[in-house]
Amino acid sequence: MSVDVVPYSVDWPAQFGAVANELQRALEAVPFLSIEHVGSTAVPGLAAKPVLDIDIVVERQHVGLAIAALAQAGYVHRGDLGITDREAMDAPDSQPRRNVYICVEGTLHLRNHLAVREVLRQRSDLRDRYGAVKTALSRVPDMDITTYIAGKSGVLQDVLALSDLTENEKALILQLNTQP
Repeated sequence: MSVDVVPYSVDWPAQFGAVANELQRALEAVPFLSIEHVGSTAVPGLAAKPVLDIDIVVERQHVGLAIAALAQAGYVHRGDLGITDREAMDAPDSQPRRNVYICVEGTLHLRNHLAVREVLRQRSDLRDRYGAVKTALSRVPDMDITTYIAGKSGVLQDVLALSDLTENEKALILQLNTQP
């Protein structure tokens, strides 16, 4: 198995916009707080796996409603995949390829995604370094996703050093990213 990392595509923001519009329609009866384009495809100029990462932010009491609304729209609920307060949803199609998550507002997972996105958008030096690490890892024959994620952890810790996350929160993220 390999990890595919490609140069930044100017199509990614428009793809996100189209998916966000679909999600807004599906969530019409759900009081969601925001739909966030996160991950590397959300950072102009950053090499990425060609898969959009999308976080739908809701208050805790609306998670079930959001899951039900997306299921009605053809998404399949996959559970939290080991990340508390984040529910993964498989899309009904692969155009564009995407990971969709329902996230409880204010949780570490969500704050991590938003912090990484913001720092990388503001700091081209870290963006370029992160892209180079990801590209190099993707070129390793038979690279698996667990090793890939762990291999990015050093530069991600440098990115998070510029965020408002606490030292304990950064340590938790490092632990999550490097566990086998």
